[in-house]
Amino acid sequence: MADADWRAGFGVIAHSDETLARLDALLERAAMGDLAVSENEACEIFAATDRLTNAAMRIVAHMTYAHRVDQSGAPLRPEDFKREPQGHTGGSLNMAIGFAGYLAANALSGHTRAWTLGQGHCVAAIEAINTLTGDLSKSQLGRYDRSEAGQSTLANDFYSYAITPDGQPAIPLGSHVNPHTAGGLSEGGYLGFTSLQYVHMPLRGERLVAFLSDGAFEEQRGADWAPRWWRAEDCGFATPVMVLNGRRIEQRTQIGQEGGLDWLVQHLELSGFNPIIVDGHDPLSYAWGLLEADARLAAIADSAPSYPARLPYVIAPCEKGFGFPGAGANRAHNLPLDGNPANNEKARNEFNEAVRALFVEPHALQQSANTLATHASQSRPLESRNALATRRVTSPTLPPLQEIETRLATARCAMDAIDQEFVAIVKSNPKLRARVANPDELRSNHMPITLETLRHRVNAPEDGAPEAVDGAIITALNEEAVIAAALGNKGGLNLAVSYEAFAMKMLGALRQEIIFARRQKELGRDPGWISIPLIATSHTWENAKNEQSHQDPTLPEALLGEMSDTSRVIFPIDTASAVIALREVYSGHGEIACLVTPKGQTPNRLSHEGAVFGVQTGAVHLAGNPANAHMQLAALGAYQVSEAIAACNRLTSRDVPTCVTAILEPGRLRTPRDPLEAAFVLDDDLLAALFPADIARVLITHTRPEPVAGLLRRLDAGPTRLRTLGYLSRGGTFDVFGMLFANRCTWAHIVESAAALLKLPLSNFLSVEEQDALHGRGDPRLLEFESAQEQRRD
Repeated sequence: MADADWRAGFGVIAHSDETLARLDALLERAAMGDLAVSENEACEIFAATDRLTNAAMRIVAHMTYAHRVDQSGAPLRPEDFKREPQGHTGGSLNMAIGFAGYLAANALSGHTRAWTLGQGHCVAAIEAINTLTGDLSKSQLGRYDRSEAGQSTLANDFYSYAITPDGQPAIPLGSHVNPHTAGGLSEGGYLGFTSLQYVHMPLRGERLVAFLSDGAFEEQRGADWAPRWWRAEDCGFATPVMVLNGRRIEQRTQIGQEGGLDWLVQHLELSGFNPIIVDGHDPLSYAWGLLEADARLAAIADSAPSYPARLPYVIAPCEKGFGFPGAGANRAHNLPLDGNPANNEKARNEFNEAVRALFVEPHALQQSANTLATHASQSRPLESRNALATRRVTSPTLPPLQEIETRLATARCAMDAIDQEFVAIVKSNPKLRARVANPDELRSNHMPITLETLRHRVNAPEDGAPEAVDGAIITALNEEAVIAAALGNKGGLNLAVSYEAFAMKMLGALRQEIIFARRQKELGRDPGWISIPLIATSHTWENAKNEQSHQDPTLPEALLGEMSDTSRVIFPIDTASAVIALREVYSGHGEIACLVTPKGQTPNRLSHEGAVFGVQTGAVHLAGNPANAHMQLAALGAYQVSEAIAACNRLTSRDVPTCVTAILEPGRLRTPRDPLEAAFVLDDDLLAALFPADIARVLITHTRPEPVAGLLRRLDAGPTRLRTLGYLSRGGTFDVFGMLFANRCTWAHIVESAAALLKLPLSNFLSVEEQDALHGRGDPRLLEFESAQEQRRD
């Protein structure tokens, strides 16, 4: 294509004088051999990018409004339009420009960058460009392509709500980025989490472009901490690109209200960034901006940098919905036309006129796609096969099992054991970049070895403090920001540690990862990142002293609602089960595992072999023989196990044979909801061996009783055979016994429930004084004393 072709722009794309000057500078670099293409090839890429952008914007409009695409450019008729159009059209039109610029930057530089999309609802832009370039996922190949039929299928599939007979989406396309989206890393459905994760995502030598929205900027604080975490020594080139289109759903963004672009530039500069402003209406301006960002990052890396480094931040001001009617209006967020073209002639005429301006002849479109397909000649992977999208991390080397007993001998509690084992695993895997997500105090949560070994990552370490410029512990009083460090570091080894109550603030970020990974598994594309443990400690029962805000088991309850093969919730009861659970998690891939772990001292009840059995099956017997027991006490949680042991001693001493079974992973005992979960849970025979059907049982749980009672329906023979005790949302400034008593979970309450199931008088088991204490007529501390006596008998 002639040089004049690209300078004039194409369709709705025009190049400003500033952009032309920047592109001329790129051509000079190409002429000097500083780019991966020649000057003539660069000109061809410029022209091809403009054409691809118009064609992609045209498909985006069709995906929202039309059943089919006409390759001849003829106007569509009323019957060609959808009766119920759907789409986040304005943002998708803007993203088509940005994503085309990203492809151009890759072709010009010879580097395939990874990409992630914070505004995942703008997926139409990605799918449109992938269809036009032919860079599709396996499930999309043969269904979508540049032909009229392929483009029409794409448009017709979008928001078709198609469903298979077994209740799965019937088409390889969604309303957000999903595992069908070639090259996609995350759904981007929770606004703001991408802006927290992107700096932690690429390893050294890798490159990532993170497309962010200005709406998300005000939804999620913490993204401006990227310079606080980035280090040239262990981080890749991560370039944020904000699409500054000035609109949320129904209102202007805060950026717009505060002063627009000038205000944002000042804000970013104060946060340690080096802003790069590009024209968000021009894909070639995006391409220049990405190459400029790389140059600045390279200059930092080559200069023996001090920290925080002034990281590039690309800002792309643009009109929301540019290139289509309704641009800039509130309605541009979803349906920019003022009416449905299927039944509104004015809207239909506006649509046809707009897509006519975006039309690219099929031959020119094919030529443009070919021009940008420099992958083979540059020996680089397709964008769909970028380094982050194709991660396959080998399971970490775990320290020899014989070392465990030595470490456990010095561990005072389960958290001590996890601390020791985690550091041993990190030292055994020096090539895996370690990240510890920490919103609060590691030392008070019994992780001092981790703290001293890995240290807080800071820009200016304080003498004598566990801090270092290259520290691996990401600490901030913002749970969502720190969990992003672990979730973003999918090429490395991760651990998150938090108070159980406050880890609840991580749930949205965790759930986004869980559902994306689970969908990958369903499609036979198992994720390749090492599973991530979240240690929830200082938990509901042992955080009694800190008022009810610190007493909240909602996180494990919520995670148990997700598919248990991907969202694992484990309740270690002692040092051995804690260590084996941690090793079990690191042996897997694509799982989020919450380990609800006590930091208080609890008895070591399990041998190494017993812990392995309990972690692998989800439950293990601790006392008594279920084969001849009249009562089974099933306990979920370390403190619940202690109370169950005390209750067992009392019942057994009063001629009721009783057994105690610890439930370590309740998700393994549930009724499976699909084949993947069925392969994860226990089969009926093994479940029956652990929980005989003909025995009455009391279930005592760390969580609220109702969610776990529903989860464990396979253990439920009805209200005359099962009673469930747990957190009743009662709390205050207590000690552990006070929490147990307030929530009716002491050993005496367990005995009371057992007596009711056995239809035996409570006086058979409790003295008058104990009954008075149980029923609010005496001193509750009497039961604490008796509990200690019962524990000693154990």
